[in-house]
Amino acid sequence: MTSPSRPHPPTASAVEALAAAELVIFDCDGVLVDTERIGPRVVAAMTTEVGWPLTPEDVRELFLGTPEPYLLAEVRRHATVPVDASWLDDYRARVAAAFDAAPHTMPGVPEVLDALDARGTAYCVASSGSHSRIRHSLTATGLWDRFPGRIFSAEDVAEGKPAPDLFLHAAAECGAPPARCLVVEDSPAGIRAALAAGMPVLGYTGGPTPESWLADATHGTVPDLRVLVGAR
Repeated sequence: MTSPSRPHPPTASAVEALAAAELVIFDCDGVLVDTERIGPRVVAAMTTEVGWPLTPEDVRELFLGTPEPYLLAEVRRHATVPVDASWLDDYRARVAAAFDAAPHTMPGVPEVLDALDARGTAYCVASSGSHSRIRHSLTATGLWDRFPGRIFSAEDVAEGKPAPDLFLHAAAECGAPPARCLVVEDSPAGIRAALAAGMPVLGYTGGPTPESWLADATHGTVPDLRVLVGAR
């Protein structure tokens, strides 16, 4: 999933794209909430249990930003024992338990949302996670009420990321033209989905994602979203 191209340096174009956006579309895991350090460890442990030994780094490279049905299908394909749909239920429960032990937003998220509110810029969530997982993560971090009626899951569309369906659905529901949106993503699948949707996209490297994986983001990468709104 790595890209051979070089990462775009952070430039004023990212700030300008945010200022021009009618709608900012945030991924959830790894952009709003600090779960991407947890999920790969859980998946690696669970795939190893069913006969497919993976490291957390393997999991990030194979599955970062992809929808849960794809994860389950790949586990079933490689496992040496039968795996049924309850595997996903166990995965969600383990991630939730680990996250509850220390729920965190990514740095500066409340300040960024406050700045967008002050500007009158709409924003939403479009995540590969299930609605139940998104709700759990956002509720645990106190962010749930910041997105009333503006939370979209891969469960809502025929195909999740890297297909454009989820981002196009979110834009349509929020009444924003794709070209006037700005997607904030931390995964190669999310970057590809935004590009396929015809949306400007910014790569976020404040989590564990290597910058080189986000090299195709149209407006470069930033390690801290606060720089976009002058909060840092």
